[in-house]
Amino acid sequence: MDNPGGENQSAAVRTAQHTGFEKFKAVVHKINSVINLIGVWLFRLRKFVMAAPVVYFALRLASYNMSHLPEQVGIHLLATGEFARTISRQLAVAGPLGLTLACLLLMFCSRKAMYSWAISVFTLALPLLLLLSNTYPA
Repeated sequence: MDNPGGENQSAAVRTAQHTGFEKFKAVVHKINSVINLIGVWLFRLRKFVMAAPVVYFALRLASYNMSHLPEQVGIHLLATGEFARTISRQLAVAGPLGLTLACLLLMFCSRKAMYSWAISVFTLALPLLLLLSNTYPA
């Protein structure tokens, strides 16, 4: 009652399953290599990827402040509601923009990019604070 054909048939099924699994492993390996390649390039271009939104928003805030700030911008708001000092609109726009770009330049020159990038993100608050303090003084 030996059925040698049955053994051959089950061996053929195992071989077909094995080749199907090998094909699946090959496809997964190709997908992983593509994902790894994308990750490597994102790591190599990480400074540009991190700097792009900061530059975009810094330029947007600068152009917005250029059109919405008064000609003379007050800084250092006193408790009396007066400003201790006034500067020109161009300086109020160029100062925070220059500070943000200087932080990004430090990021490109540094090996540790996150510190100066985080500082450049925080410098985006300066144009907003100037706009708020001169639009809605105390």
